[in-house]
Amino acid sequence: MSALASFGVTLLAMLRDVLPIATILIGFQLFVLRRPIRNPARVGFGLLFVLLGLALFLEGLELALFPLGRLMAEQLTATQFLYGLEGIPGTGPHWSDYLWVYLFAGAIGFATTVAEPALLAVALKANQVSAGTITVRGLRIAVALGVAIGVALGAFRIVTGTPLHWYIISGYVVVIVQTVFAPKLIIPLAYDSGGVTTSTVTVPLVAALGLGLAETIPGRSALLDGFGLIAFASLFPIMAVMAYAQLGEWHARRVRAAGRRPHPQEGEPDS
Repeated sequence: MSALASFGVTLLAMLRDVLPIATILIGFQLFVLRRPIRNPARVGFGLLFVLLGLALFLEGLELALFPLGRLMAEQLTATQFLYGLEGIPGTGPHWSDYLWVYLFAGAIGFATTVAEPALLAVALKANQVSAGTITVRGLRIAVALGVAIGVALGAFRIVTGTPLHWYIISGYVVVIVQTVFAPKLIIPLAYDSGGVTTSTVTVPLVAALGLGLAETIPGRSALLDGFGLIAFASLFPIMAVMAYAQLGEWHARRVRAAGRRPHPQEGEPDS
């Protein structure tokens, strides 16, 4: 009964959040555009499915994903896992002792991004408008690699306790430099790719991981050190997508240059 009551509360909260959006959309359709709503029954069923889906997703986060992220962080930073029966060395934990934390953070970042519905939608649209030049798989893998590197680096920051702004400022300096040299058509897509990663699947797990690490690593504050992983998950995909485009442009130039090379005539030595 408690689970049903909790789901009811979540459903009402979702209704409160979605209703203003639906009101604006329907209001503009009827009173500004002055056009009837096509298939109102279908639209109504769609809104109902959105409400139920979001409520179930949020309830699943509270019941499974948040606790699982915290549990994995606790287990990966446990003294028994890091040092076995030997105990903590006299010098205390070192950043290199948390290698499995970085690998797990990178794997979580990659997996959640590949499963991100918002990224799939953007990749499909980008593939359509670019006439297949930007592939769905290539864009998703590039963004996922960026998130994986960003989340792993964010976990390293939590472990070492270094200030967040050092990483963010340095990262945006790199983004600005890449923006100057990257193909102009890819720049808007790269910046949007950084935004779509912070969506329904990635944010809960990454946030739970950051808070779990900050709560279990000695000397870390959940408030000061636990947050900030989402900033890494937003920043590094921008770099990754522009790097993906730059590598593709470089490869295309090499292919064109190879095609323009004169072929050796018969009887001439092939240099």
